[in-house]
Order: sequence, then C-alpha cells, then structure tokens
Amino acid sequence: MNLRDLKYILAVAETRHFGRAAERCFVSQPTLSGQIKKLEAELDVVIFERTNRSVEITPVGAIILAHAQLALEQTGAIEQAASAHQDPLAGALRVGAIPTISPYLIPQVLVPLKRTHPKLRLVLSEEITDSLIERLSRHEIDAALLATPIDGTEFESIALFEEPFWLAHPANHALGSQTAITAKDLEAIDLLLLADGHCLTHQVMDVCRLAERPTQGEMADLRASSLETLLQLVAAGFGCTLIPALAMRGGWMIDSGIAVRPLDLPDAFRRISLVFRRSFPRRQALTAFADIVREHLPDTVRRLN
Repeated sequence: MNLRDLKYILAVAETRHFGRAAERCFVSQPTLSGQIKKLEAELDVVIFERTNRSVEITPVGAIILAHAQLALEQTGAIEQAASAHQDPLAGALRVGAIPTISPYLIPQVLVPLKRTHPKLRLVLSEEITDSLIERLSRHEIDAALLATPIDGTEFESIALFEEPFWLAHPANHALGSQTAITAKDLEAIDLLLLADGHCLTHQVMDVCRLAERPTQGEMADLRASSLETLLQLVAAGFGCTLIPALAMRGGWMIDSGIAVRPLDLPDAFRRISLVFRRSFPRRQALTAFADIVREHLPDTVRRLN
C-alpha cells in the first residue's frame, strides 16, 4: 500500500467512474484499475462494487476511504510544515472566499500580492460559508474570507475590515428624494434577498430587523443565487436590496438604472475576517496576505488592525 493507491481510490470514490478517476490522476484506466485490484487483494476486501453502469462503495470500503482521506491530509500537513520551515512566504496559499466578497476584493489584491511576495501563490476557491468551514476542517483550504463569526476552538481569525451596507433601489424609487435612509424606511420597502445558504441574507435580515424572510407575495418567490442577479432584479424594478460596500466597485453601477444610498444606521455593517485553523503552520503567509488586503481597501470600508 502506498500514497498513490490511496489517491486512486479517493478519485474513484469522488467520481464514481474509473475512467474519469484515471484522467484526474493522469494515468491510464487499466493502470488505475490494476492498482486498485492489487490493493483490494493486499487488504483482502472489496472496496468498490463494479458493474457496467455504476461504481458503488462497499461498507468496508467507506471505512477505508475515510482513513485514506486522513492519511493524505496528514501527508499534506507534513509537506506544508517542511515548506514553511524553509520559506513560509513561498508556495501555494489556498484561500476560500464567500461569493459576496471574492469578485470585489480578490482582483484588487492579486497584483500587489504578487509584487510584494512573488513566491507566494494564491489559490482561490469561492463557496458559501458552510462549505468553506467544512473545507477548512478537512484541510482542503488553508484560510477563508468570511463575514460570519466562527465558534469553536479549532479556528482562529484575523479581523480585516468592517463593511457598511448600502441600499440599492430603482433609480425612480420614492426613496430617491430622501436625504437619509432610516430603519423605518427599510421596514416599508419590498426587500429582495439572496437564496438560503448565503450569509448575506441573514445579515441583511438582521439590519432590517426581520425575524424571518417573506413567505407570501412576490418577494417570497424571488430568490437570487448571486448578488449580480439580485441587482438585475432591482434594476428591473422588482424591489430594493442591501449591498455590501465593496460590491459598489462592480461594473453594474454604470448605467444600470440603480441608485445606491448610505444607511443612517450605526450597526448596518458586517465584519470580514480571515479564518484559519489554529494548527496551520504558515502564520507569516496569512499575516502577509491580511496586510495586503488591508492596504488595498477602498475608503467605503473601515480597516481593522
């Protein structure tokens, strides 16, 4: 048994297909199939039930795959520890980000990060908060840009900035004539929200003092999967929404038919932090990334030191 064999069985488990697993591992299908058969013979168990139409994991196979995943994670940790000892500011830094941060923040930091730390390579993934926390726990990413406080002793965080919310409404909306937007104004509008699973939805509901999202009427049926789609609905006149300040750097602001307004509410903001495992060995890389983020923030957000 070797690490290569463990990678092979994990690839088959994830793809449920020997051909696609072989492509992922950059080997021929006969080579991959042969190695897995040798491993099953060595362990005297069947890991996969194979038919012409499907590949299923046996009960004992599921147990073996769980151990294989842990073994490969520990191998990666060993490699990272060795790399960190040589140069913590070199190599890949795997950072996840929620979709309402990534497209507006990451493009602003890539060039300065490369210029300041040329050996540090940012590997970005974009997913909702729950998925990023799971991937952090499984050592699949090194850190995550999140807007939600994380509980538990497994993680630490570096506070980066506080991001105010702005109101986005159709250009011809009645609120356009007001000098300030108050909590009472927010209670009276048709509020568009992202689909369930996005932390931005809960943050907007907190600002607007909503105990639950609308269950009746047109707003209950309009649930966008991205902030860009939400803004398209606003532009089409279907309602209003709250957007984080960084999103105002998007191209949607040009001739979109949308007006944006600051809120006259002291608690209408979210805190963005870089969350990571306490056991992560390359703290200097995280600090370097955090410093670059803070240095290249717009004036619409409040930097945290």
